[in-house]
Amino acid sequence: MTIQILHEIGLGKIHDDALNIRKAVFVAEQGVPMQLELDNPDIEAAALHIVAYVDGKLAATARVFESHPGNWHVQRVATLFPMRGQGIGRQLFDYIEKLAPGYRIQTLDLGAQVQAQGFYESLGFQPYGDAFIEANILHINMKKELV
Repeated sequence: MTIQILHEIGLGKIHDDALNIRKAVFVAEQGVPMQLELDNPDIEAAALHIVAYVDGKLAATARVFESHPGNWHVQRVATLFPMRGQGIGRQLFDYIEKLAPGYRIQTLDLGAQVQAQGFYESLGFQPYGDAFIEANILHINMKKELV
């Protein structure tokens, strides 16, 4: 199994690949309406889109944007069903953390689906605040200070 992770800022091939994964996971699998998935065209156009490929095929994605100086807000983290449980999500976050210093990022935060909270805790994220509903799915805010 060969894993390749690529990124680009804004719209392009990697964004298109990311969107295909997001449609499969969030829209088709979880029932999130497409208008919620593509809720902010400005973020889509300005965010850093990251895609993991396994043996050249789509596997996982995330997008990040600087929500305030030194902080990346991580969103739209998704792994295609057949690719889950193989450590690809962990590698995706390792990649994000390696990119962060080049962008002067010291903190990552995200709104995790509660079902995935354990995964994020295993990566060093800490929950904060009260759980909330987004797209009819229970979420919790989490953050990680990068060293």
